[in-house]
Amino acid sequence: MEKLFRLRKYESTIKKEVLAGTVSFFTIVYIVIVNASILADAGIPIEAGIIATVLTSIAGCFIVGVYANTPLILVPGMGVNALFTYTIVNGLGLTWQEGLAVVFISGILFIIISFSKLATFISSSIPHSLKEAITVGIGLFLTFIGLQKGGIVVQDASTFLTIGHVSNPEVILTILSLLITIILFSKNVPGHFLISISLGTVIAWLIGQGPSVEYTENNSVASFKEVFLALTFTRITDLSFWLATFSLTMVIVFENIGLVYGQVHMINRPDSYKRSFQANALSTVTSALFGSSPTVSTVETAAGITAGGRTGLTSITTGLLFILSLFFIPLIKLIPNGAIAPILIVIGSLMLQNIKHIDLEDFSECFPAFLIITFIPFTYSIIDGMAFGFIVYPILKIAVGKFKEVKPTLYVISLLFLINILFQSAKY
Repeated sequence: MEKLFRLRKYESTIKKEVLAGTVSFFTIVYIVIVNASILADAGIPIEAGIIATVLTSIAGCFIVGVYANTPLILVPGMGVNALFTYTIVNGLGLTWQEGLAVVFISGILFIIISFSKLATFISSSIPHSLKEAITVGIGLFLTFIGLQKGGIVVQDASTFLTIGHVSNPEVILTILSLLITIILFSKNVPGHFLISISLGTVIAWLIGQGPSVEYTENNSVASFKEVFLALTFTRITDLSFWLATFSLTMVIVFENIGLVYGQVHMINRPDSYKRSFQANALSTVTSALFGSSPTVSTVETAAGITAGGRTGLTSITTGLLFILSLFFIPLIKLIPNGAIAPILIVIGSLMLQNIKHIDLEDFSECFPAFLIITFIPFTYSIIDGMAFGFIVYPILKIAVGKFKEVKPTLYVISLLFLINILFQSAKY
């Protein structure tokens, strides 16, 4: 144990690491049902999505724990799963099997980037304002999805959208669950999301909103067999496939660069950044094989670090606890949308905070960022939202005489986005 994790070197103990891993698990276990719910909208059966999420999380935690020996928690990322389902599959028209192929290729590209100097090169080519805008835009997108899942926002023939009927039991459940969630979160109660989901499920049954689900273990396993290694490359020659791959790669690279950098500095181990970042890339490939959207180094990692986690033993502990969650699939499947929706809404609000990092005084920086932030939820497409911001950015910089601020790589990226928009328009 000492040889593998070097506990004495990092001034930690087995007890501290196990405790930290347990804290991390209870702060992130909500991802099992939330991720599976979003994958279900792509066509992946809920049982298979649950198992895929659990196995992907186990693999991610074990990879980073052993390879990087850091207490990071790698699980399917919020926002990235929305990109997979609502843009790559529902938006670009790929099947979920083809979407998994996109995840696999993106993982390979991520590995190439992480094991070379490309990560620094690509990151430096994208303006800071656009990176932050993507996070904010995805946050609003998740909020929108949560409002829809909870019945608070519904379709309207006249105005496209309107507020749902407050007397609807589904809406009542969502509102009550949201109140519980924000109270627990604001008070920083350990396991707040898990507790709110549990209480929301209880309320659902009390008001007659509990789903009726027939479950057998054999059906669940059979369902997962249809998802495991189900990726298909039939659309690999299509422009839409490579646009999806390009966009997904860019998002997971940018997101993990920021997350991993901050987390390794939290434990005062900046030297572990490279291997931690590489572990993220390796984990992405396993996501595609198991049948899930890509992993990221989740923000809940901070909970484990705060609890004393300093080595990979924290991650391994979290991974082992995820194994136990497989025995609770019958209970997980009973969680209604009204108990899940508040989690998406709160996470969206947290991602909105990144707007403070955008230079709102410089119009050439804030307007392209504004386009990304608004177009992602309004077009119901992360790729289309990104496209308009990336296309306008160099045009605006040239117009105001700041063309030297645009890196050559960004011109190429903007051109690719423009070609995709023209391609999509030609199809209609």
